[in-house]
Amino acid sequence: MSNEMTSDLIGLQNALLNTTNVDQFLHELAVLATRVVTDGLCCGMTLGQRGRLPATAACTDPLAARADDVQFQTGDGPSLYALRRGERVHIPDLTRHDRWARFCRHAVSVGIRSCLAVPLITDGEPVGALALYARRPFAFGPDESRRADRFARHASGALTLARRMANCEDLNDQLRSSIASRAVIDQALGVIMATEHCPQEKAFALLRTVSQNTNVKLRDLAATIVTSASGEPPRPASPFEEG
Repeated sequence: MSNEMTSDLIGLQNALLNTTNVDQFLHELAVLATRVVTDGLCCGMTLGQRGRLPATAACTDPLAARADDVQFQTGDGPSLYALRRGERVHIPDLTRHDRWARFCRHAVSVGIRSCLAVPLITDGEPVGALALYARRPFAFGPDESRRADRFARHASGALTLARRMANCEDLNDQLRSSIASRAVIDQALGVIMATEHCPQEKAFALLRTVSQNTNVKLRDLAATIVTSASGEPPRPASPFEEG
């Protein structure tokens, strides 16, 4: 394994370990791309989501954000092309490029002279793109392009892992919420059973009937019952905490 490849992987590993959420990780990914490819760059990351229009997920600075914005306004540009086609886009000099005229004019007006967009591909499908912008023309030669392609391959794997971690975190949050709701409902059932002198099944049927008739969520109704009986809101302990 080459020193450059090792450096890429170490940087991505540190980004995964030292960030606390996906948004922060994506920003670190964009910053790392500028360091890996060459000096003096800025970077915008575009991600596509099923059923939604592509959007900027991270930018290293306002210059990259402005360059990305005009692509979304016009519906086309190097980032969107790389995302849709899964192909690298290289514009050596924006003043001499006529394919995306509006993007090029805007980019040049804010100080950008060259661009390199590389796709992010997971499971064989393009899911995003990294757009690298430089203030000087011809900033991306063969070496810079090679480093950008290599980094994009490694970043795609890290992005897949980050998304899976985010999904796991969402599932854990849902599980915590579900268990907390169940605990409050169980407390309310105990109150109803004691006051109505009935079994749990009947207590739950009563609670559900009142919830439907009043259009109040089952958990909210249960919390009201527990608060009325105890004089304070329910505070169920988290099953993930020790103690």
